[in-house]
Amino acid sequence: VHLVESGGGSVQSGGSLRLSCAAAGFTFSNYAMGWARQVPGKRLEWVSSIYSDGATYYTNSFKGRFAVSRDEVKNTVYLQMNTLKPEDTAVYYCAKCDYSGHLCEPGDFGSWGQGTLVTVSS
Repeated sequence: VHLVESGGGSVQSGGSLRLSCAAAGFTFSNYAMGWARQVPGKRLEWVSSIYSDGATYYTNSFKGRFAVSRDEVKNTVYLQMNTLKPEDTAVYYCAKCDYSGHLCEPGDFGSWGQGTLVTVSS
């Protein structure tokens, strides 16, 4: 399993970014994918999941601002982040569920990318 995030960077408050996660080494279409983030010194926070059938899940605090999607041709999962706030500054990680065709809980995601840093300035 190989997951590579990209698209992080610096943006001003109110701006947008789209993160990408290119996946390889497994049958992408069979697995749920997800995004989590970690602010330095704080716990990992689950952001969103997208299942193999395209259904999505968001932690409440991200609903309406963030949108997850997947491209089965490019084997890539995306996280569109809008109306960014300084408190969204974090390293964002892409993850793969350990189980194919499974309605995955955050604890079921066992493969992770290296992360991409998002910095939102006020």
